[in-house]
Amino acid sequence: MKAIVQDRYGPPETLTLAEVDAPVPAADEVLVRVEAAALNAYDWHAMRGDPQMARLAMGRSRPRARIRGRDFAGRVEAVGKQVRQVRPGDAVFGDLGDANGAFAEYVCVPETLVAPQPVNLTPQQAAALPLAGITALMGLSGVGQVESGHRVLINGASGGVGTMAVQLAKTLGATVTGVCSTRNVDLVRSLGADHVVDYTQDDFTRDIRRYDVVFDLVGNRSLTALRRVLTPTGTLVLSGGGVYRGGSLIGPVKLIARGRLLAPFVRHRIVILTAAPSRQHLDTLRAHAETGRLTPVIDRTYPLHEVPQAMRYLEGEHARAKVVITV
Repeated sequence: MKAIVQDRYGPPETLTLAEVDAPVPAADEVLVRVEAAALNAYDWHAMRGDPQMARLAMGRSRPRARIRGRDFAGRVEAVGKQVRQVRPGDAVFGDLGDANGAFAEYVCVPETLVAPQPVNLTPQQAAALPLAGITALMGLSGVGQVESGHRVLINGASGGVGTMAVQLAKTLGATVTGVCSTRNVDLVRSLGADHVVDYTQDDFTRDIRRYDVVFDLVGNRSLTALRRVLTPTGTLVLSGGGVYRGGSLIGPVKLIARGRLLAPFVRHRIVILTAAPSRQHLDTLRAHAETGRLTPVIDRTYPLHEVPQAMRYLEGEHARAKVVITV
């Protein structure tokens, strides 16, 4: 099969299209013929091995997972003998987690990490949902504990996670403020944001508004600045992916580490978000999509052999919403 492989950390040019052996499903896995895959900030971090500290988990000298990509949608080709809820021919979507492998014609995935595709979405839209949608879901209704009437600020509202977070926060009954650049103001407003802050014109951390939850998806502000706009008992959820700026030792981990150290000593809740894929989360996203409460926004699509170009577009801060690969 054809797949995008990587044998050393580096820029998008280290990603190459190659012929590799097709995977064979284990007893608890399903084999999926991939129709679409989606890029996430996670993917360029894994490609670059950035921040360098993350290589302790991803592989010290080269990527442990040779084929890139987490999010996918496609058709089930075969199932292992222990699989009960999925059958050949089913249209499914899912997130491979740290195992990677979605930028390929076929992928094997545990049954617990796939779910039926939303019936009203294309494979490209379904592939855009998993990691970004789960991150938004966990950050808001999970650790953020957002309730009806809460005031929520989303820093990075035009990104892959942000566009879904705006929609999900509105579904929860929150009053939503989205922070984005000038060119994305109309997009964020169209998703349901009650207020939009153009960060090129205004500094939301100096505003008089106070929020019950601040969901930070960028990591470009200090803890002091982010806490300044919280209510006295507000919650700060940290999940900043950032963009590539030439490499770093710890990257956004620095802000997260500081947040973890400070959390026990302040009245504000400071929560470090780690998104974990699961069938339950995928089913929740499917329900939101099928009822029209959540619609993935796709910026651009690229064919499989153009993954390097797609990655370059994503990591350079030009992308908004989701970038999707068709296979």
